[in-house]
Amino acid sequence: MEIIFDRVSADYQIGPIRTPLVLHDVNVKLASGSYTAVVGYTGAGKSSLLKAMNGLLIPIQGQVKIGSDLIKQDHNKNALKSIRKKVGMVFQFPESQLFAETVEKDICFGPLNFGVSLEDAKEVAKKVIQQVGLSVDVLEKSPFSLSGGQKRRVAIAGILAMEPDILVLDEPGAGLDPSGKKEIMDLISSWHKERGLTTVLVTHDMEDVISYADEVIVMEKGTIVFHDTAQVLFSNTEQVEKWHLDAPDARRFQLELEKKTGITLNRICLTVEDLADALIEVGLV
Repeated sequence: MEIIFDRVSADYQIGPIRTPLVLHDVNVKLASGSYTAVVGYTGAGKSSLLKAMNGLLIPIQGQVKIGSDLIKQDHNKNALKSIRKKVGMVFQFPESQLFAETVEKDICFGPLNFGVSLEDAKEVAKKVIQQVGLSVDVLEKSPFSLSGGQKRRVAIAGILAMEPDILVLDEPGAGLDPSGKKEIMDLISSWHKERGLTTVLVTHDMEDVISYADEVIVMEKGTIVFHDTAQVLFSNTEQVEKWHLDAPDARRFQLELEKKTGITLNRICLTVEDLADALIEVGLV
């Protein structure tokens, strides 16, 4: 399912507090089945972009097209309900959204809210809890008795239970140790491939970008200033620095090596494997 932003601008407002133009003239098309990373400095508009994909942020100008559905200023509640079933959103620290007495009730909440029977919702809960790497025994436990990593998996299972076509994630590995983060990121990648999802990931970690994403969006001041592959992005060192982005470890090593030796490698190296091959080709290994 594709996502199209057509000249989208949006304000953010809670009560009397208003932040104007958190999104400004955003134009982008994300192909069905793509995996896109969204990067940029804090406050650049990354989370606002995600919220605009499921109607948590409504445009004041332009429209967002999710498959055949539209999000625009004169939206209606039925259209938003349809969109929110299609777009599963995982917030940063999603475990803070857990609320029910048991894991099963928490996971069943979404499907029940969209008209699924209790019996079917319980079957879905059994399926998705195993997909996130937990035992069905966990379903009878209180979510608040679980470890941080287990809570994160339960929260994501609740999103998967609604069987979305699009998965949008705001730093899903935040706060986890490296191994726990890798497990979550690998699980998301496997769901993306197995279900043919359109996946959008906000991250500050460039290793995530090169390991999982097909394309990269760079945001600055509420608008998109770059949309292409990581290879193209990191080929322009000056622009990457201007946007205050870190380079992947392998690319940083390459640039430092080239500066010290005066030898230019014959490719942009984003992974350790690429770097090793390039070093062999120029006789430095």
